[in-house]
Amino acid sequence: MSIKITTDAVAALMKSAVPNRTTYYFDEDLAGFGLYRTTTGTGTYFAEFRPVAGGSKKRLKLGRVGTLKPNEAREAARKAIANAALGKDLAKDRSDERASVTVEELVSRYISEHTAKASTAGLYRMLLKKHIGPRLGKIKAVVLTRPDVNRAHSLMSREARVSANRAVKLLSAAYGWGARNSSKVGAPTYVPEGMNPASGANLNEEKKRKRYLGADELRAIGNAMIEAETVGLPVDAGTAKHAPKGQLVVMSPYAAAAIRLIMLTGARLREILNLRWTEVDLDHGVLRLPDSKSGDKDIYLPTAAIEIIKALTRVGAYVIAGESAGTKREKPRADLKRPWAAICKRAGVKNARIHDLRHTFASTGVGDQMGLPVIGALLGHADPSTTARYAHLADEAAKRAVEAIGGKIAAAIAGSK
Repeated sequence: MSIKITTDAVAALMKSAVPNRTTYYFDEDLAGFGLYRTTTGTGTYFAEFRPVAGGSKKRLKLGRVGTLKPNEAREAARKAIANAALGKDLAKDRSDERASVTVEELVSRYISEHTAKASTAGLYRMLLKKHIGPRLGKIKAVVLTRPDVNRAHSLMSREARVSANRAVKLLSAAYGWGARNSSKVGAPTYVPEGMNPASGANLNEEKKRKRYLGADELRAIGNAMIEAETVGLPVDAGTAKHAPKGQLVVMSPYAAAAIRLIMLTGARLREILNLRWTEVDLDHGVLRLPDSKSGDKDIYLPTAAIEIIKALTRVGAYVIAGESAGTKREKPRADLKRPWAAICKRAGVKNARIHDLRHTFASTGVGDQMGLPVIGALLGHADPSTTARYAHLADEAAKRAVEAIGGKIAAAIAGSK
């Protein structure tokens, strides 16, 4: 049946008796545009067209009567029919969109199938759960746009500027992986090749921190740790969650040991907290890590670190026992935020992160005129350029060395007085 689809005509049609079967009405002016009404009285606009490559006609639903105005439906039909003439199948696009995985599913599959290292996968899952999932997770991966990503990144940045950047980089990597794998024969189609809405997103500026603890600060921290392990520190120093203020709380020997081991070895936080007893070789004075940030890695232990490990009681699988130590579902300790904050507060040391202990270890070695390759090996840097951040300290050590050597030679050639 042909009618001129206008606001008045559609309103009159919807007020008429409900048909006893689905009835189609085609517009008199735009071929292929129409609406149909079902036996429930519902009206739906559609566009009908034949693909440019041939074949049977296809019908694309545009929206319900009442949701779309007639002029809006007409414009949508005009675009659909025009796109069909250009070879673009909007019906197939919508079908592909419905079949597409969500952003959350795409990132989750990337983590599961591409990320081999457990520590990296753990970080990625945290970024997915905390940042990507709540803001973009339910969107179909094929329809995500760069403006969507930029808006989400802006919201993430209100909570954590650096983590927001990491989340967008993870999203970009997941899209790259999805596009590459979609092109393989027999693989599921995640996203079209070349599609990456997270590529080129606006990221926050990150400034590299170079915080090294001086000798006086290290001494103050050492004194605070001894006090924390023996007498205890006041609750208001951040030592415990549930205890009356003013009460002294003795720090866990495992937390204290973890801080000392990071200081003495330059290890990363998670390398110590995730350390298993099976990875400790005290006979050779080394920790043999199968899954560090840079892959398999040996961490050499000074005598002081060996003594610290020997003094710890084995409770579970991990050297630094956590709350679930010794249980069937044992997990490594989550972090050292509270004990480290308490120590720094007592020592009067400000703006020091736990990671700065690693920087301090490196700067101490460079200051003692050890070469950058040696420091890089001790820290487990896979890329020499990472160790190069300490080059300015090496320059200072070289200046002191040349002054000492030059002074001796100058004295020798000055002649007798």
